Amino acid sequence: MRLLFLGPPGAGKGTQAGRVAARLGIPHISTGDMFRRNVAQRTELGRQVKEIMEAGGYVPDEITVAMLRDRLAEPDAEAGFILDGFPRTLPQVEALDETLGQRRLDWVVLFVVEEDELVERMLGRGRPDDTEDTIRNRFKVYLEQTEPLVDLYRHRGTLVTVSGVGSIDGVTARVLDAVNGTP
Repeated sequence: MRLLFLGPPGAGKGTQAGRVAARLGIPHISTGDMFRRNVAQRTELGRQVKEIMEAGGYVPDEITVAMLRDRLAEPDAEAGFILDGFPRTLPQVEALDETLGQRRLDWVVLFVVEEDELVERMLGRGRPDDTEDTIRNRFKVYLEQTEPLVDLYRHRGTLVTVSGVGSIDGVTARVLDAVNGTP
């Protein structure tokens, strides 16, 4: 099964991706993990990412897509995967579509959590960069960037919406029900 997890920062995508991937026996592929792995393995792409990140820059889509292509070509991704953190923009969707070819995504799981709940969750993490203003701004940016993706995947008929509120086990059960066709 080929899945994409979408949702605002703090919605639990990473937590759920790890849990659902383990249940389905497929890898959880996160762009952040890909960057760190390539840097640690000192691949050519990893060296480029390290230089960009050390300079405080944004890793260009071309490098991210190249890493993703390499990662999706690995044997453990043959039976499926969960993408977390990519794509976030329409040009990235186009690059992903090109990478996947005929193998398209089976489901795009949209985690829905109200803004005030996200603020409360993220403030509870105690990270110094998680101020209420910063969190609300990230939520606003997320909505601006991601809404076109939501519309696109809804139009394609692959979007399922899952409440990201409740117990971790409860959310996992809702995700599994959604991707396995159980209402």
